[in-house]
This record gives sequence, C-alpha cells and structure tokens, in this order.
Amino acid sequence: MSISVRLPSSISFLSSSIFSLSSNQTPSTSLFIKPPKPHFPKCTTAVVRSQLATLPVLSFDGTKVGETTLNLKSANPDTARAVVHRGITTDLNNKRRGTASTLTRAEVRGGGKKPFPQKKLGRARRGSQRTPLRPGGGVVFGPKPRDWSVKINKKEKRLAISTALASAAVNGIVVEEFGDKFQKPKTKDFLEALKRWGIDPKEKSMFFMTEISDNVALSSRNIGTLRMLTPRTLNLFDILNADKLVFTKAALDYLNDAYGYEEYEDEEDFEEVADEGTVAEEEVLPPSDA
Repeated sequence: MSISVRLPSSISFLSSSIFSLSSNQTPSTSLFIKPPKPHFPKCTTAVVRSQLATLPVLSFDGTKVGETTLNLKSANPDTARAVVHRGITTDLNNKRRGTASTLTRAEVRGGGKKPFPQKKLGRARRGSQRTPLRPGGGVVFGPKPRDWSVKINKKEKRLAISTALASAAVNGIVVEEFGDKFQKPKTKDFLEALKRWGIDPKEKSMFFMTEISDNVALSSRNIGTLRMLTPRTLNLFDILNADKLVFTKAALDYLNDAYGYEEYEDEEDFEEVADEGTVAEEEVLPPSDA
C-alpha cells in the first residue's frame, strides 16, 4: 500500500533529495543548523572633521596687512544641519520665560447666577456669563506657566557653535586690536571704521572680541545692526543672524584654542580600531639550563 505525503508550503524550499534518502543514509549537512554570522570589518566614520579657512587681516585704516587661518571643528556634512538646528532651537527655547497665563471659566470672577431663565424668552440657554463664548469669559486651551527649557549636551552645543563659525568664515575678516584707537565715545568714528573695513552699516555684523573697551562699547551701542560679543556672550543665534563676522587677533586665537580641531582628539574619541576575536598570544620560551 503506497501513501503519498504532501509537504507543507512553509518548507517547500527544502530539497527533495533529503526525503529520498533511505533509513541507513544521513545527510552530510543539515539545513536546520544556523549558519555562522558573517564577519564584517568594523567601519568607523569621522563624526568631527576639520574645516580650515583663510581670513584676511586688516589694519585699523582698512589696509590688508596679512592673512591668518581659522581651523575649527565641524560636523559631518550629513549631520551638520541637524546639529546646528538642534543647537539654535535649544537656545531659543531656553530663552522663553514661560510665564504667560490665562484664566479658564472656572477661574474667572463672577458667573455664579444664571443670566436669564432657561425657557420662555426665546433666547439661547446660558448658565453663566463667564462662558468662553462671551466677552470677559474664560479662555479655552490658553497658555499656562510652564518650563520650556531643553537639555543639550555640552559637546553637542560646542560642536554646533564651531560648525556655524566654520561655515560663516567665508564672510569673516580679522581686524587688528582697535580698543585704544577710540579716545572718546563717538558713533560717527565707528561708522567710518566700518566703511574702511568694507562693512555696510545697514548689514548685520557681529564683532567677536576677547575684551571690549568702554569707548568701543559706547561708540557701537547705537548701531542697531551690530552685535559686540565676548567669549562669555558668544551664542549661536548671533552667528547665524550676521552677514559679516569680524574678529580680532586675540579672539581668533581663542577660537582656535577652544573650538580648534586636533587630529589626536578625533582619533582618540571617535576611532576605535579593535579587531574582535583576535588575541595576541605570548610565546612561551623553555627555561634555560643556566
């Protein structure tokens, strides 16, 4: 008596030769044994790269006296936009005070008495004068005091600032120290200096200096398109909002030291070259007769 066995569709990929073996034959390899995972070499991509920019150095009179370099850390081009966007949204959210508050219909004063009878007047029924549909009533889904602050890692914030500076360096210049050039506060003298440096006073400009003298601060504070920053007040919004960036030599050295790129840092932090599964074996020498 012959019996035909039909294989289920879930194992239809198996070879028919396996089922044709006799009872005293065994296959050399089993298809149900999990094959070993393929070993792929570990690939590390640089998260931080160096972006070198050459900036002209101008004197107080506006003449070019040399060139200098700005070597800053910059995020990978694939992630640079996301890093800068996260940094600017975090700064703007952290500036919000979160004190806006409105009253709901339960918090508005009054409204305890029914304005008019429910029926017989032909008007729409109303139980309180403090309904959101009436002037002076409560506010529906209005703002309440809340905390808008967002946390960001220090390294991520520093990388966002350095990436923004590196990308905006094409519009930057370096000016020699001019703090002692202003003997007295005068906005007209500062505007003339901007024109000598090739900066339009109507354009937004950012000055980054390690130290701002009183006469320079008083001479520039009436210019609405100008921002004077120090290492303590350096922020991402003013960098991205400026059309021109002006640095002093001391400020440029500070940026290269604080946000500069060094190869050993990149290799130590982001490149971990280690082959798993290979252990160096020590060679055991036989003891000497001596």
